[in-house]
Amino acid sequence: MSKARVAGVDVDTRHWIGGRREASAETFTDQCPIDEQVLAEVASGGEAEVAAAVRAASQAFPDWAATRAAERAALLHAIADAIDQRAEELAQVETLDNGALLRSHRRSVMPRVAHNFRFFADWLGELDGGGLEVAGHRQQVSWAPAGVTAVITPWNAPLMLATWRIAPALAAGNTVVVKPPEWAPLTASLLADITRDAGLPDGVFNMVQGLGSQAGAALAARPDVARVAFTGSAASGRAVAAAAGAQLTPVSLELGGKSPLLVFADADLDLAVAQAVGQYDNAGQVCLAGTRLAIDESVAGEFTARFIERAGALRQGDPREETTDVGPSITRAHLDRVDGFVRRAIAVGARPLLGGSVNPALGGLFYQPTLLAGAQAGSEILTEEVFGPVLTLQTFSSEDEAVAIANSTRYGLAATVFTGDHARAQRVSARLRAGTVWVNCFFVRDLRAPFGGAGESGIGREGGTWSFDFYCDAKNTVFAPGGWRTNG
Repeated sequence: MSKARVAGVDVDTRHWIGGRREASAETFTDQCPIDEQVLAEVASGGEAEVAAAVRAASQAFPDWAATRAAERAALLHAIADAIDQRAEELAQVETLDNGALLRSHRRSVMPRVAHNFRFFADWLGELDGGGLEVAGHRQQVSWAPAGVTAVITPWNAPLMLATWRIAPALAAGNTVVVKPPEWAPLTASLLADITRDAGLPDGVFNMVQGLGSQAGAALAARPDVARVAFTGSAASGRAVAAAAGAQLTPVSLELGGKSPLLVFADADLDLAVAQAVGQYDNAGQVCLAGTRLAIDESVAGEFTARFIERAGALRQGDPREETTDVGPSITRAHLDRVDGFVRRAIAVGARPLLGGSVNPALGGLFYQPTLLAGAQAGSEILTEEVFGPVLTLQTFSSEDEAVAIANSTRYGLAATVFTGDHARAQRVSARLRAGTVWVNCFFVRDLRAPFGGAGESGIGREGGTWSFDFYCDAKNTVFAPGGWRTNG
């Protein structure tokens, strides 16, 4: 069948290529993490489907690149308006598909999806390459569309993270081929319908579903792709970079993290505890999450007691219910991976202060919010990304020790600092290896600011003009002074 009925919404399970729905001989099974029931059998593409999609995008590129910026912006605004109109459908489908909280999808995720399109449509008008001069020569910086952009996206926030890349690529004048995650592909198909209904020309947006090892690998390796934007694990990022590197295709990689959350003795403990407990959001399946709690030893006892009380009150269950705080893991395989990390950590001396296993009352894919203490420095649980509802607790006695703990992984995506001392906040933030540092707050995002990670958290920055620098070929045209003929 070419359609599945999900949360009362008809979702086409075929690819979207050149303005047409296309089937494949093979399919993959998409399951709901809430109850592990089958949601859909989805068309599974490979090299042939990817080639067709890139060909369609290549054919559409000259006209789309030549379309006036104001017209491109108007179409992106129309897509954003349609997302707003269908926000409830998108929220319901994505909740069933990836298990994240319905209330979060309604209140923040889907509004952010629409905002992605509006922001980058409007940012076109903010690009200003004038005003540069050297030795009387005027310089004019411009941003030329690069070509076909491949966007390969993750399952933890599939539509929001996809449109974070799709929107600036389209705004820049590029055409797009997106490969959605096989564990949560359905809202990408709905986005294809939305772009069609908004009037986006055929071939400007294309969507090929499939496994990462097949469709994703084929897309990253295409010589006729101008840019590759990938969000996912460091291991997959290496494979994508290697495939793209053979063609010297520029890549933007956002690869997850093992972020620290530092709490100094002079911090507002109520605020720090609340934000620390908030790291269990989306069952810990958040690349930015501050999973390594590092607390000043003088307040560690009080912090830990408050944390356990507050985290112990979290309600785990069906993410469609308004009162649920923590939902399920995405798949059985991922749950087993998370549990493996916890079991190995306990086996080598870590102590579970909270949780430590599958929720005994719920079973299924519901892993308890877990806090581990006593792990040895350098151990796996402190250095590897678990990507589940598992936090660790360490203590420090000085700023130097806090910074050393924070910087003791290969990752560098984000860090969070709680302190009442502004000078300390400045000192510590400057020493942290992270693309984003939050001080006395968490997950405040402004699309004008650069986003990306250091180390194994990725390559490149996106947001505001940084996005256009990636999705375009920046050009500098230098005009000599004087010597111009006067016409007429």
